[in-house]
Amino acid sequence: MINIVFLALSFGAIAGALAMLLYKNPMYCALGLLISVLSVAGLFALLSATFLFMVQLIVYAGAIMTLVIFILMFLNIRDEDMPDEPNKFKHMIFAGALMLPLNVVILKAVSNLPSSDFSIVAEDFGGIHDVGMYLYTNWLLAFELISILLLVALIGAIVLVKKKKERGVK
Repeated sequence: MINIVFLALSFGAIAGALAMLLYKNPMYCALGLLISVLSVAGLFALLSATFLFMVQLIVYAGAIMTLVIFILMFLNIRDEDMPDEPNKFKHMIFAGALMLPLNVVILKAVSNLPSSDFSIVAEDFGGIHDVGMYLYTNWLLAFELISILLLVALIGAIVLVKKKKERGVK
């Protein structure tokens, strides 16, 4: 039963990622991102990583997706505002073909790993205390840089909207 749930969640994550790539409408792309985020949250739940599951749901599916959809609605992007991409599928096929050898190497490396029993999970696996201590000691700089990056992206979106209003575009 767990294998079926794993396959369904994996298919959902891949389908959401493909939706982000294939749709031209930004709202459909955001919904594809939401499907991917929810599928990854389900995969965390299968791994018994309750903290990561809840963070994925609350922070990414809740707060970040709300922010993304709010910004998309705030920018009011229409189809005529989107750039024309005549070679989009050619580029996607080229990128997929370029990544294929890397994927084969990764699959061979994973298949050569010694088999281990993953059925027993430590009691504190994915716990809040361990994740928090690791995040704020070993990854503090990366954590702060990502917060600055998100702030810069938000300021950039506001600047783009102000420039659009100054040009008289509604």
